[in-house]
Amino acid sequence: MRKVTVAATQMSCTWDVHENIRNAEKLVRKAAAKGAQIILLQELFERVYFCQQQHEEYFSFARSVAENDAIRHFQDIAKELSVVLPVSFYEQAGQCLFNSIVVIDADGSVSDVYRKSHIPDGPGYSEKFYFSPGDSGFKVFNTRYGTIGIGICWDQWFPETARALALMGAEIIFYPTAIGSEPHDASINSKDHWQRTQQGHSAANVTPIVVSNRIGREQVGDSEITFYGGSFITDEFGAKVCEADEVTESVLVHTLDLDACAESRRGWGVFRDRRPELYRPLLSKDGKHW
Repeated sequence: MRKVTVAATQMSCTWDVHENIRNAEKLVRKAAAKGAQIILLQELFERVYFCQQQHEEYFSFARSVAENDAIRHFQDIAKELSVVLPVSFYEQAGQCLFNSIVVIDADGSVSDVYRKSHIPDGPGYSEKFYFSPGDSGFKVFNTRYGTIGIGICWDQWFPETARALALMGAEIIFYPTAIGSEPHDASINSKDHWQRTQQGHSAANVTPIVVSNRIGREQVGDSEITFYGGSFITDEFGAKVCEADEVTESVLVHTLDLDACAESRRGWGVFRDRRPELYRPLLSKDGKHW
């Protein structure tokens, strides 16, 4: 048996970067105290979800990997606690800005960058104004406790993301997230749909997933989103094994047996029986032209 204990966290955020980092550290320490070895923090946790509206002055929030306060801070925490920490941040790279993540391994070393592939654009979620589509391609990260794949928020709605990560060897898939109400229509609550979509990815790939979302009401100008939490962890069959509510700061911890998960994947044969030669329509936008 090759066991690893994972954690999903959720918290509210303010405009104070250092306060948010301190709060995130508190949750990381709580998770580590419960035995967690890989601990997920939510998307863009350094400040409020500023993408609700388009403000050019917010471009200044972006930093390189070397200059990012959260990454530098959590390198020390990861090394101290011997934990693995995926850290989401707003990245400046040359003339481009990305929604990115690095994985800090248990020795404090920093991985290569994964840049969010799918960039949403809609009322309250104006990410195309702030981020270029990621150019890193999907990535898996070999950590002290296992090989992990990561998709960032909107990536989690695309089955291709999870399948690519699983094919590349991800033993667990992590999704840092920022999702909540829809400013243009208060009657929409996507939480159940959001969870079921990711549970489907887990079940189809026979791979556990760990999801962290934020909580709280955040306002940018005249736009307002109430983030609905609902962070959760699944087993390899897509069943939720623990789940946070919509309003409470939380730390979820669960132990996975990676060897048992691998045995289940082999047993189901979903990778053995794939037919890549039939999947050419996936290379096109309309299913016809590739």
